[in-house]
Amino acid sequence: MNSLFRTKSIDALLASSQHADRRLEKTLGVWSLTALGIGAVIGSGIFTLTGTAAVGEVGRPGAGPAIAISFLLVAFACSFAALCYAELASMIPIAGSAYTYTYATLGELIAWIIGWDLILEYAVSNMAVAVGFSAYFNAILDALFGVHLPFWLSTPPFVEGKSTGAIFNLPALLILLLLSWVLVRGAKESSGANNLMVAIKLGAILAFVFGAASAVKVENWHPFAPNGFPGIMSGAAIVFFTYIGFDSVSTAAEECKNPARDMPIGILLTLFLCSVLYASVALVLTGIVDWHTLNNAAPVANALKQIGYTHLNIAVSAGAIVGMLSSLLVFQYGQARVWFAMSRDKLLPDCFSKVHPKYKTPYVSTWIAGLVVGIPAGLLDIGTLADLSNIGTLFAFVLTSIGVIVMRRTQPDRYRAFRVPWVPALPLISIFCCCALMVSLPTETWVRFFVWLVIGLVIYFLYGRNRTNMAGGFNQ
Repeated sequence: MNSLFRTKSIDALLASSQHADRRLEKTLGVWSLTALGIGAVIGSGIFTLTGTAAVGEVGRPGAGPAIAISFLLVAFACSFAALCYAELASMIPIAGSAYTYTYATLGELIAWIIGWDLILEYAVSNMAVAVGFSAYFNAILDALFGVHLPFWLSTPPFVEGKSTGAIFNLPALLILLLLSWVLVRGAKESSGANNLMVAIKLGAILAFVFGAASAVKVENWHPFAPNGFPGIMSGAAIVFFTYIGFDSVSTAAEECKNPARDMPIGILLTLFLCSVLYASVALVLTGIVDWHTLNNAAPVANALKQIGYTHLNIAVSAGAIVGMLSSLLVFQYGQARVWFAMSRDKLLPDCFSKVHPKYKTPYVSTWIAGLVVGIPAGLLDIGTLADLSNIGTLFAFVLTSIGVIVMRRTQPDRYRAFRVPWVPALPLISIFCCCALMVSLPTETWVRFFVWLVIGLVIYFLYGRNRTNMAGGFNQ
């Protein structure tokens, strides 16, 4: 039993990252890290879920114009977890994010569970986004060039368990393979591509905020919170999904030039900038039209059509599709790094931690991650499983917060470039907030989550544990 909860020495983790054939190139600075975070956090959700959260869903009252407050409340709740990530990332600048932190604090079995959980989080999220990208890409081709891809080649064969008559959703697979190729070319090149996409996306968002601000009618904000605090909290639960991804900044720690300084700045700056952008879009959107009209798949685009801002609508549409691309890129980047870290620790086959001799990237795990996500995205519409990303992310937040408390007790003298204030109070608040959100998720989400973990435990006991028993570097 003791071997199941043995922790990996931080010094051993750092040493393993220096092996010539398992070492990643350090090319990223604070602005590249922040762009990675923004690329992950601000995807298509800012253009879609804002309307849903304002109007509400079946059994969930909407926040109305107060959806801006909902965004800020979620950012406040996430900030506690962000502080915990910032401390551990500055202490343990290794690929793997919450998986690596857990291995150093809570032991091997819990590390395997969270690593397996992160694989699910990144994969399910990107499958859903890839399917959405395919539909949006087809609509853009039709609108701009009059070209429409054949139904049988651009639609998932199965939607909600029912056959659609299609054969394969080819654009969903192709975009993931293209992004995998970009990621293999190098962290610097991937970061450059992401920086460009983030710049376009931010340009579209700012164009909407400032361009549509002149059409705001104050009367659309009255009443500001039509359903009171319950509506605001309901809106917060709906938009939580849009904040998933700020933790992906920590997966790049090993490729950061100055992780002790830049990782905390990148994580916290990402959360701050994204919360400001989300709240700004929400205020303008609910100000230009009656919030009751926002319950549709493209509330921003439809609102701009309603007020006659055709050219601005084109810019926002471009921002939406680029937002999907940058989100796909960063989550595929993070997923490959988790596989890479688990392989280097012997919990997964050695091939996943192979580094390309020229590009210095984990090319095998990157290509396999592209296929593992791309093929299911070509076959299934798994948008209904999006809550699996929520529960996976919240679980990672909980374990990272616990890790800060444990490290303060077990290694109080180890250097920390960034320290969470008021420990253990703030980590405990983070744990409470995350657990409260997890409890609110549907029962079927919990069932699917536990089934996934059971599959992972079988793999661990039959394969991973035997390999790590032969490895060293554990705390005594």
